[in-house]
Amino acid sequence: MEKHTDITEQSLIQALKQGSHKAFDRIYQMYSKRLYAYSLQFSKSPEESEDIVQDVFIKLWTNKENIKQNETLRSLLFIMAKHHLINAYRSRLNHPAYEEYIKYTETLSVDDAHYHIEYTEFIQQVRKAIDSLPSTQQKVVILSRMQHLSNRKIAEKLSLSEQTVKNQLSLGLKSLKEKLGIFSFILMSLFIN
Repeated sequence: MEKHTDITEQSLIQALKQGSHKAFDRIYQMYSKRLYAYSLQFSKSPEESEDIVQDVFIKLWTNKENIKQNETLRSLLFIMAKHHLINAYRSRLNHPAYEEYIKYTETLSVDDAHYHIEYTEFIQQVRKAIDSLPSTQQKVVILSRMQHLSNRKIAEKLSLSEQTVKNQLSLGLKSLKEKLGIFSFILMSLFIN
């Protein structure tokens, strides 16, 4: 008898639901590049696209016991990414793709609504973390990451040197990653627990 070594996505989902780190890694390998390319297509920002992919997989891990899908996670992961993109577009209401996403959300089934609620809670945590930063870091992070201004424009707007903006942005993002947990930090803490 020939040994079947190819692991199906269905078996990976079952293992993930039971807390398998290997299954999670395999699912990440299967989808992360596609989710990144998809997010980049709409956000036009490599950093934002990376953040979206990290957030989607963090949420997948933290909600693994509640996964209803049994055969594939493709639609779930892309819906989660779309919710992240929608929220990013909401902060930039004039973005041309925003209306397209609003139309899309109207087609979501009621079953998908809980992802939006979870994401809203996540955004509240982000806002709390930003509010806890020193004043200059708050302003720089908001202008850079939410309003997508260049360091030069932020420097002009806040009457700071460009180097100060870079330093404050770096410190602010580092602090936020510590408060919220970047992908690897969150996964590490979950694995330890």
